[in-house]
Amino acid sequence: MHALNLGILAHVDAGKTSLTERLLHTVGIIDEIGSVDDGSTQTDSLALERQRGITIKSAVVSFEIDDVTVDLIDTPGHPDFIAEVERVLGVLDGAVLVISAVEGVQAQTRVLMRTLRRLRIPTLIFVNKIDRRGADTDRVLRSIAERLTPAIVPMGLVDGLGTRDARAIPHTGAGTDTDTGAGTAGLLDVLAAHDDELLASYVEDDTVPYRRLRAALAEQTGRARVHPVFFGSAMTGAGVDALISGIRDLLPAAGGRPDGPVSGSVFKVERGPAGEKIAYVRMFSGTVRTRDLLTFGDGGEGILRQGKVTAIGVFERGSARRETSVTAGRIGTLRGLADIRIGDTIGVPGGQSGDPAGAAETLGSAGPAGTVATARSTGLAGPVGRQHFSPPTLETVVVPGRPGDKGALHTALTQLAEQDPLIDLRYDETRQEISVSLYGEVQKEVVQATLADEFGLDVGFRETTTICVERPVGSGEAVEFNGKDANPFLATVGLRVDPAPVGSGVEFRLEVELGGMPYAFFKAVEDTVKATLDQGIHGWQVTDCTVTMTHSGYSPRQSHAHQGFDKSMSSTGADFRGLTPLVLMDALRRAGTQVYEPMHRIRLEAPADTLGALLPVLAGLRAVPQVTDTRGGACVLEWSIPAARVHELEQRLPGLTRGEGELEAAFDHYAPVGRGHIPQRPRTDHNPLNRKEYLLNVTRRV
Repeated sequence: MHALNLGILAHVDAGKTSLTERLLHTVGIIDEIGSVDDGSTQTDSLALERQRGITIKSAVVSFEIDDVTVDLIDTPGHPDFIAEVERVLGVLDGAVLVISAVEGVQAQTRVLMRTLRRLRIPTLIFVNKIDRRGADTDRVLRSIAERLTPAIVPMGLVDGLGTRDARAIPHTGAGTDTDTGAGTAGLLDVLAAHDDELLASYVEDDTVPYRRLRAALAEQTGRARVHPVFFGSAMTGAGVDALISGIRDLLPAAGGRPDGPVSGSVFKVERGPAGEKIAYVRMFSGTVRTRDLLTFGDGGEGILRQGKVTAIGVFERGSARRETSVTAGRIGTLRGLADIRIGDTIGVPGGQSGDPAGAAETLGSAGPAGTVATARSTGLAGPVGRQHFSPPTLETVVVPGRPGDKGALHTALTQLAEQDPLIDLRYDETRQEISVSLYGEVQKEVVQATLADEFGLDVGFRETTTICVERPVGSGEAVEFNGKDANPFLATVGLRVDPAPVGSGVEFRLEVELGGMPYAFFKAVEDTVKATLDQGIHGWQVTDCTVTMTHSGYSPRQSHAHQGFDKSMSSTGADFRGLTPLVLMDALRRAGTQVYEPMHRIRLEAPADTLGALLPVLAGLRAVPQVTDTRGGACVLEWSIPAARVHELEQRLPGLTRGEGELEAAFDHYAPVGRGHIPQRPRTDHNPLNRKEYLLNVTRRV
């Protein structure tokens, strides 16, 4: 018996959850197929999911196919909940990407497939809804080849396309030495592109045994080089048996030794009836047992935490059942770990392939010329580990319906941030306001409904705004010495800020001897640098830079005669935490920063005669042309547009194209904001840009 951790991914409404229901019914886990519209599916358990008919949170179910135990993860399809998909990717052995035979390849389909290919996750494609009017498998196959990947292998044909009686017919010859069916030639062409020996065999013998082709297909699918395409209908069950066989035969089994060192990754955290945390963990190696004392951390913060496991659940035949252990290759739930967070690695930090936390360098690694250098990329992903999709590009202020609910609102949003760290709470003490990051308006509605249903809080929202970032444009250096000038802190801190390549995040380094002062003081500087860069010169998060500590110094521990430690004469971590923001922002100001706004890449298809109306509107929305093409009676535009203007384009498109325009939009990159109007973000810290105000807040003196 071996395990397989399988993800089901799709654009919203492609039939992903319905396919999950059909799979569970076909393998005998459920007796009756639930309906998304009726809110009776196995994986959409939240009341809000049942009301809206969409998946909001990832859910795990389990079933068996012969000697394979499949832990299946159903993920959201709506782009507003892409963070849920983000967290699942690092724990998968394989995936099924669902595409509608009617709507075809859509915006989210392309985002998902690009990511699956980049991460080399073995993926089967299931073309669903072949029984629906308007289904066109030939068009969908062409679209997959053009817009997703040319390395596809159709696994059969469809008879009765677009009718209730539509059925998928597998190519003949499976399991025989030769195949005279229509699929052999195409299969050989795709496989031979990645297998020189296969190509040589065909050239020499003019034929290749089907069994060898099937073995090559499994090998190349397992390496994510090719993608078998199955056809069917989740509603009628057509083609689902063939898909199940493909899952069993073509996707690779989970690896890892049960007797190896303990290593796993937490991809989901929820709370039980009593408020206790329940951590969903994928085990890459070793075995976790009840009452084990586990060490865990996110691999980037340098701080490890511990907790004792009080209960374990392992998924079997549809749901989690209480067990005494969870082993390598499986997904389980752990209780008792009060400090556990999404993205944490348990056991060996960063020790296994597929672990999304990765292996971060820690303070104290050897550097050149006798110095010590450290590097830690903070990026824009927060505490979730390596990020595969774009960060949230919108934010809004959450306003309680009753002023007395501010404390309860902060507590509730903190709990929601445990389950979705990318909402990134920002608390403004001066204005007593809480901001959250979002992917879209639907996510805002879900947050509002969740606060009402689970916490009894009535909330509203301010206007949604765009999240920008700042990047240094040059180098800047500053230093303040202990006991000199107007430095009120018993610390010496010198910092240099340099620009770094786009996408590199924030890197902290030392050009001073690590033994020059206590380690805790270096750690205080590093942690404060990371926290301070959340708000740059214009209030936005600073990224893609290297911060180097160039000077350090402290006052050794001292005391008066016959008295205890006197912190007025001796340096403490608070001195370094207090001084670092002043020095860092002074260096950053000398370096200068550029504000960048998020840009989306859009693909717009519309009637060719509407192009004249579209172009001036796109120009007015500050869109930048990339590709403009006319194909017959249609025009296809691929442009970049500020994320803040996408919603307006969506609203105006029907009127500009007689309702025939189709728009895809996805985050692409950050672009510099023009010097005419630089967006400012209100500060929520003590404002180290204003020395007098900062010292008054921090030390109560100037």
